[in-house]
Amino acid sequence: MADTEKVRIPPPFEEAMKSLEREIMRFILRSTADREDSLDLFQETWLRAYRAYPSLRSADGLRPWVFSIAANLCRNRARDRARRARVIAGGGLEGDIAERIHLSAGGSPDGMIGLKRDLQNLPGKQGRALRMRKIEGLEYTEIATALDCSAESARASVYQAMKKLKASR
Repeated sequence: MADTEKVRIPPPFEEAMKSLEREIMRFILRSTADREDSLDLFQETWLRAYRAYPSLRSADGLRPWVFSIAANLCRNRARDRARRARVIAGGGLEGDIAERIHLSAGGSPDGMIGLKRDLQNLPGKQGRALRMRKIEGLEYTEIATALDCSAESARASVYQAMKKLKASR
């Protein structure tokens, strides 16, 4: 490794947790729209992060790494619920994104219902990428790490999601 390339060593786990806990909890709560599920998934996220923390080699990857753990747990929980219920119910996060997009576009109150439905119908990766970018404010490289894809693919997923939403209007 060249002298100019310095690897930032991850901080102690407790410090890392404190720096990200609010962001992670907010992400999980918006993803699940259920307080009890959010609390369970929050604990599970940090338990899994703690177990795997010794394998993290750089502080630069800490944020997207923890977000990917949380995103995977949220996705698994949603899949389990859908399997049990065989019905996908409307979620708070889709409503939050819909409201932000709807208000910024200056649309009518009647159009909000259709927009929420359109958000729920986005393919999984596109919907998750849109949430991470527009609600959580993650960078494309962080989204890429969380979704296990390239930054270009993450950017394309957000773009395609927005394009589908606009086309459905």
